Amino acid sequence: MKQRSVRSFAAVLSAMAVTVSAAACTTKAPTGSGGRSSEDAKIAFLMPDIASTRYELYDAPLFKAKVKDLCGGCEVLYQNAGGDAAKQQQQADSALAQGADVIVIDPVDSAAAAGTVRTAQGRGVPVIAYDRPIPAVEADYYVSFDNEKIGSMIGASLVEHLRATSAEGGLLQVNGSPTDAAAGLIKKGVHSAVDSSGFDLLAEYDTPAWEPGKAQSWVSGQIAKFRGRIAGVVAANDGTGGGSIAAFKAAGAAVPPVTGNDAELAAAQRIIKGDQYNTISKPIKTVAEAAADAAYAFARGEKPRGETELFGTPAQLFTPTVVTRENIAEVLVGDGKPLKTAEVCTRTYAAACAEVGLA
Repeated sequence: MKQRSVRSFAAVLSAMAVTVSAAACTTKAPTGSGGRSSEDAKIAFLMPDIASTRYELYDAPLFKAKVKDLCGGCEVLYQNAGGDAAKQQQQADSALAQGADVIVIDPVDSAAAAGTVRTAQGRGVPVIAYDRPIPAVEADYYVSFDNEKIGSMIGASLVEHLRATSAEGGLLQVNGSPTDAAAGLIKKGVHSAVDSSGFDLLAEYDTPAWEPGKAQSWVSGQIAKFRGRIAGVVAANDGTGGGSIAAFKAAGAAVPPVTGNDAELAAAQRIIKGDQYNTISKPIKTVAEAAADAAYAFARGEKPRGETELFGTPAQLFTPTVVTRENIAEVLVGDGKPLKTAEVCTRTYAAACAEVGLA
């Protein structure tokens, strides 16, 4: 009886060893998936606002398309917070409740998003910071364009133009949202270009939630205060740039050179018409697809390596291109470019498009 028990116990141990060995050879399901294969992973894509048209028109569709190309069975849980940090936190919690395997987030509020990162990582779900960094905590990955470089590029481009045209006066600086860490980097880059330019900084403003209307209201006040003394406006994106331009037009004042960033359709039309001086072409397809690649890697249980590091987070940062009226046909609009000629060169802009070589 004792010998039989020993043989039975040995058989159990042998069976357990086979089971453990088989489990070790099985493909690891993505963390947080509840046992799903990586081929039907759920990836949350949480965007910050609709004040900038890019998220609905470009980021979300491009990200979804790339994920589908990588993984036909994967599901993208897309939400836009509409500029509300509390709503974005709720959307993140909802994504986790739905079993998200990876969260890709462009934060409304970079500080508040730290809580989302901690909650997700506490459940074993990796977080990719998208476009805007999250300095207070280390996310698992960061994908963006180099925002500090963007600021220095638009600022330097404007300064060079003002010098070439012998412009006189000072500058207005219209920054992005004070709760957005990427806006802080752009602001830093702008200062690096304009502080030693020889042009006085007349006034500076951090635009709440990047709202174009708030930028317009502030610039309107500065026009009344510094009328005739404003040589140019360094605006952090196309929305605040558009608001700045609207303020000058509403005041019946000549529009000075105004910068932008994001290469939105309306900005391209303003540049062609001569209302806006520059923007930044940062092909969203580049970052959207890079984020999708990273998310799918995490879903497979892999950890992508960054080319650099920002705020302690492995990062992949791309360098954009400054666009002015001189190179818009070469860089931004036309066949194979981010914007199509037909959508930019409507009847209103047909003559201006012809002038820059866009028939």
